[in-house]
Amino acid sequence: MPGRNHLYVPGPTNIPDAILSAMHVPSEDHRAPDFPTLVKPILENLKKVFRTEAGQTFIFPATGTAGWEIALTNTLSPGDKVLSYRFGQFSHLWIDLAKRLGLDVEYEEVPWGQGVPLDRLEARLKADTDHEIKAVLICHNETATGVTSDLPGVRRALDAAGHPAMFFVDGVSSIASLDFRLDEWGIDISLAGSQKGFMLPAGLALLAFSPKALEARKTAQCRRAFLDIQDHIVSNADGYFPYTPSIPLLHGLRKALELLLEEGLENVYARHARLGEGVRRAVAAWGLKTCAQEPKWHSNSVTAIVVPEGFDARDVIHVAYHRYNLSLGAGLSEVAGKVFRIGHLGDLNELSLASAIVGAELALLDVGVPLTPGSGIAAAGAYWRETAPAITPRG
Repeated sequence: MPGRNHLYVPGPTNIPDAILSAMHVPSEDHRAPDFPTLVKPILENLKKVFRTEAGQTFIFPATGTAGWEIALTNTLSPGDKVLSYRFGQFSHLWIDLAKRLGLDVEYEEVPWGQGVPLDRLEARLKADTDHEIKAVLICHNETATGVTSDLPGVRRALDAAGHPAMFFVDGVSSIASLDFRLDEWGIDISLAGSQKGFMLPAGLALLAFSPKALEARKTAQCRRAFLDIQDHIVSNADGYFPYTPSIPLLHGLRKALELLLEEGLENVYARHARLGEGVRRAVAAWGLKTCAQEPKWHSNSVTAIVVPEGFDARDVIHVAYHRYNLSLGAGLSEVAGKVFRIGHLGDLNELSLASAIVGAELALLDVGVPLTPGSGIAAAGAYWRETAPAITPRG
């Protein structure tokens, strides 16, 4: 098909040319004397993106799924109780993984389209007077439903209950895109994947551990080998890894971190918020609804769009891909066929995101969804024009 594929799934995301170029390197000796000059600045800049000064960052040749396991096995013991909430496919999968590791998992079912119920979380923590709950597992941005939970609110609930449980966060589709502050919000472990806001191919699990989480590893009895952070602690101190790293991905990560920090994290957050709101304006103009049930749950990195009764979102995705060379995210598990998703994170601006809105609108029209042609991009464009940064006059 002529033209490039327009990739608007919520990960993997588009890779900037500067990062592609940075990854185009010959093979290197990962034991070379000068290899630490590559590794040490990456680990330090990664701390800036996780917003931690006291914590320690880790890079594993893996994915976000491995990040879940790294967080749990390095800090907990078989039979330890953890508390979580199931409100989407990825919160579900983390819960399932924790069970398979032999942890005592307590979780609450929450309607898909909502996030963490802070009042019930606080009440449960206050009821746990013996402090049996050792960790709270929170999916910050539920990619399947386009729902973002309130992490500062989770910290307030823990503090209000006076509960010592560790606070673990899946930030795979939020970190490097949405506001995230490990130290300020009292998060003990956060994890991300390279293929989302970091604008890289999949293949790196990126984590940050607080001092409390690092201390917990000393008594953790879950079995671990390849995913043991202790081996990284020893090797990273000198700028190396305990086993062969993906050197091209490391070069790409160095450039990605440079791009994020050059733009400024506050500007990155604001850009994603503005672009995400444009997509939501388009959805409203189409007369459709988001899976996120209230504005407080809206995600600025992905929007899950509910198709009307009698339509199948898989048809929209099929037409978008085969007729317009546009990749949209599919509905997963409980929302399969009910929603399609537009990912709006990573390397994008108004005009690149406009192609996703226009293509999705064309596909919706093609499958018979009643809407006014041009309404979506008109609404998004009007909002983006109203909120566009000022331009210095010519002359």
